[in-house]
Amino acid sequence: MFKKFTREDIHTQTNVKSSVQRALKNKLVEEYPNLETAVDDLVPKKGTVVVYRCEDKIQLYVVNKQVLFYQQFDELLPSLKMVHEYPSCFPRVQVDRGAIKFILSGANIMCPGLTSPGAKLPDENWPEGTTVAVYAEGKENALAIGKLLMSIDDIKKVNKGMGIELIHSLADGLWEFEVE
Repeated sequence: MFKKFTREDIHTQTNVKSSVQRALKNKLVEEYPNLETAVDDLVPKKGTVVVYRCEDKIQLYVVNKQVLFYQQFDELLPSLKMVHEYPSCFPRVQVDRGAIKFILSGANIMCPGLTSPGAKLPDENWPEGTTVAVYAEGKENALAIGKLLMSIDDIKKVNKGMGIELIHSLADGLWEFEVE
């Protein structure tokens, strides 16, 4: 999604009203319940939240000159910088070492990279469409954000084709984006 994202993709920039900030906080907690304890740190009451409206109906929400999350249509998605600050608040999968170079070049994640030795999938079955933080074998921080294209059980059973659609990764346009 952000592979070729640049400053030219931004159309407008607006400060968000406090009522909208409260609604954003509620929506974040609704979509990511583990964020409940950290949501006041993320979006402080007296802090300024700026929304950048971009191409393809994407909205970037910036707090303290850092993109914390973004919205495409209705769903709020975390940025990697937010996942790095609060890693325990998001669903997590791990890929093997061989998948790292493909993920960093923007490729979707294939099922064998999620089921091979060195990869880890959760024991519980998450449904298709769940937003996950993607970690790599032997690495401490997440390297991507993606959406499950099939349930965890299906990934384990089928073990073929794409398992996760890559949305945002290290070294893509959103990661490199700096607020002025």
